Amino acid sequence: MRDCIVVGAGHAGVEAAMSLAHAGKDTLLLTIKLKHIAKMPCNPSIGGPAKGVVVREIDALGGVMPKIADRTALQFKMLNTTKGPGVWNMRVQSDKLEYSKAMADLCMHTENLTVIEDIVEEVICEENVFKAVRTQKNGIIEARACILTTGTYMDSTVMISSDTRSEGPDGDRTTKDLSESLRKLGIRLFRLKTGTPQRVLTSSIDFSKTKYEPGAQEFLHFSEETKREDVLPYEKQVPCYLTYTTPETLEIIKENLYRSSMYSGVVKGVGPRYCPSIEDKVVRFADKPRHQLFLEPESLSLDTTYIQGFSTSMPRDVQEKMVHSLIGLEHAKIIKYAYAIEYDAIDPLQVKPNLELKQIANLFISGQILGTSGYEEAAGLGIMAGINARRKLDHEEPFILRRDESYIGVMIDDLVTKGTNEPYRLLTSRAEYRLLLRHDNADQRLLKYGYENGLISEERYRKFLDKMDQISRMKESLKEKTVDKDSGINEYLETLGYENSHQSFNAYELLKRPGVELCRILDLMKEEYDPEIAGQVEIEVKYEGYILKARKEADRMRKMDNIALPEDIDYLKVDNLALEARQKLDKIHPASLGQASRISGINPSDIQVLAIYLKQRQRERSE
Repeated sequence: MRDCIVVGAGHAGVEAAMSLAHAGKDTLLLTIKLKHIAKMPCNPSIGGPAKGVVVREIDALGGVMPKIADRTALQFKMLNTTKGPGVWNMRVQSDKLEYSKAMADLCMHTENLTVIEDIVEEVICEENVFKAVRTQKNGIIEARACILTTGTYMDSTVMISSDTRSEGPDGDRTTKDLSESLRKLGIRLFRLKTGTPQRVLTSSIDFSKTKYEPGAQEFLHFSEETKREDVLPYEKQVPCYLTYTTPETLEIIKENLYRSSMYSGVVKGVGPRYCPSIEDKVVRFADKPRHQLFLEPESLSLDTTYIQGFSTSMPRDVQEKMVHSLIGLEHAKIIKYAYAIEYDAIDPLQVKPNLELKQIANLFISGQILGTSGYEEAAGLGIMAGINARRKLDHEEPFILRRDESYIGVMIDDLVTKGTNEPYRLLTSRAEYRLLLRHDNADQRLLKYGYENGLISEERYRKFLDKMDQISRMKESLKEKTVDKDSGINEYLETLGYENSHQSFNAYELLKRPGVELCRILDLMKEEYDPEIAGQVEIEVKYEGYILKARKEADRMRKMDNIALPEDIDYLKVDNLALEARQKLDKIHPASLGQASRISGINPSDIQVLAIYLKQRQRERSE
């Protein structure tokens, strides 16, 4: 009998399986096609707003996506650098073929991990406990636990206008049997929709009419273990290009709107609000004269370009007209047409914060099947499901990340507390503590957890502790040191618009001034320093007041999260609770008072009633 079966080898499945295998568990990874392990069926990139921080968090927890993303990137870029550090995010343009190959190679050569090409048709349970899966080729396979990460492959339908096919992305197989099996187990499913744009022949694009978008020249990386020689040097990185729709594009879409799967009634599921199709953009933002589109390379091995922002389910003949109406793509040759895809997902309100199903023990859910959208969200859920499945097998307490600790924690809490009726994607605006959840401090927040769960090596953990010591020592040193007035500091301040005061300054207080850079202060003081350490210190000092305020608020919420709500509470019988509160609490059964407070429709007065009820219950049971 296996320790754990992971169903699906997408971004969630790979992270889940690797975390289990690295922790010494006998793990079986089942995939429809071996060559599609960690496949990128949509955008050939990793990272972006909020998502980039998630990748950094996966690295701190000991995941594999960050390392492979660095090594197979065609371009590196840091976004939002003109704004505060709370919204800085890295993004890489990926070589999607090399990324998938590298992940497959990793899976095939990892100890404790077996990869098999097969399709799961049934989940077998006894007395609400997972026991086995039944597959097409290998029949019944038993295991102590299972993680479902089927992505968009469960009863999926691909749609190009009225042309609908029962298949997964890129014509892959799909299965209705697994959906039916889950329904028989009493699991609620619902339909979601997403889509992908056209791929066009790169050599058929006139890039002279578009805007050149290079990457960053500095050394950027998702993984702390990545070295400069591991990544593509700047001079070899591949650029992206920016173009726009034209008035003709908008006219073509408006005239043919009735032929889109989205607007003709073919699509039954709900699409992603934050990544809409181009026809949806035209309808929702009717006042916009144009929409920007990014032309992104897919692989050094392919002569294809991905048109980011041009997802559609229009018929093929309309897509031809749409693409040819774009600036620079007047003679572009379409290699693969855009399509919409609809699939079954599991209502996340049925899942505990450790990603285990409430009604079936040892059955975990992760990735797009849980209602999310995006490779990064899937990978983040995958590593958390893997860690929690391992902990369950070893009879350890669940591993739950708080909202003030990580974007992954925000995502899971949103899903299991509020649910979703559309493909969920992370945004910086979803995180109330985003100044605490920065790109630069992911290791400070999470590396200890990766280490405690056996996914971070002793050597790496020691290096991290040394880094933290350096940061602490530099901050203390700045508090004690003075920047001499004859060092050139006043002249530097004048360039920033400050008046020349002809005086010396305390280095720590000076750094708090807007525009003042720590590297310039240290240069004037003629001190040697590590740029990475200095950058970390600069953020912590400059935003010290805001960070302290956020931490105080987080501490207040943490106290509520530490008040557990027993699973056996019958909320329908709790006196003085509002009717809506009773119904929602009964449906969700939150794990803590803090989680209850974040449920839509639960008011502060309901939380107060719950707190009183808990005290009365404890008093009665202690008597």
